[in-house]
Amino acid sequence: MKYIVIFKAKINILDDEYSRTAQLLREKALTQFNCQKFEAITENDFEIALSYWNSLEDIQTWHKDAEHQVAQRLGKEKWYKSFSVEICENYRGYADLNAK
Repeated sequence: MKYIVIFKAKINILDDEYSRTAQLLREKALTQFNCQKFEAITENDFEIALSYWNSLEDIQTWHKDAEHQVAQRLGKEKWYKSFSVEICENYRGYADLNAK
């Protein structure tokens, strides 16, 4: 996984429509747009999501998807007070899967 998209948001309101949309778009990114992995956490009024990609082209194609564009608009209008997106290149990664 060469690229990581970091999405951070200050939450306004996360309703049922948000939950349905987020689940649908996660699955779509993973199954149709070559997203390799997706992780998200929400705490108090803050959300952070990390998605992992092999190419910038896949990220750009995902960004332009019609359903994703609708969700982006709803995020701006309704779900988030503010947000930021960063695209980072991953030079190295490692893990200790036996850590206690």
